[in-house]
Amino acid sequence: MTKALKNGITNRDHISGDRTAALVLLEYGDYQCPSCGDSYRAVNKAIRQFGKNIVFVFRNFPLTDIQPDAFDAAIAAEAAALQNKFWEMYAQLFQNQAYLNEQELFSYAKLIGLDMDRFGKDIQSQALASKIENDIESGIKSGVSGTPSFYVNGEKFEGEWEGEGLVQYLNGLL
Repeated sequence: MTKALKNGITNRDHISGDRTAALVLLEYGDYQCPSCGDSYRAVNKAIRQFGKNIVFVFRNFPLTDIQPDAFDAAIAAEAAALQNKFWEMYAQLFQNQAYLNEQELFSYAKLIGLDMDRFGKDIQSQALASKIENDIESGIKSGVSGTPSFYVNGEKFEGEWEGEGLVQYLNGLL
């Protein structure tokens, strides 16, 4: 039995690509999760292969019980989003998964060209923490129990995403 995405995609989501694309790939992920680091590469491969035929959406699902820096990393990504640099921070976080302490998060913010005073204030924002908590809640409602969790065109993808798995599955839908 497939599980449908309970909360549809909105303007509050982080969206890369044309929202009218034939393939809608949504991931619930954790910046510190090693499997999500692998999925980062699998998603990028799918985006390169499918181009304008795919839209990618990322939602936060930090597993704070086992990933102590995951929530702070998600806050940093959301703070970067306020300066229209979400995807740049997203890339930095996944490319540097082993280094997500506060000092390192600030160094990534500087590297991608954020206004550092604003970043320092924004990471304290309860609104950003609430957005992440809303992402987590929407994931739980949709059947997310771990990361990464993928939804393709609104249905939970339960198949093998590693290697060529995700690309092959998506190719079969086109």
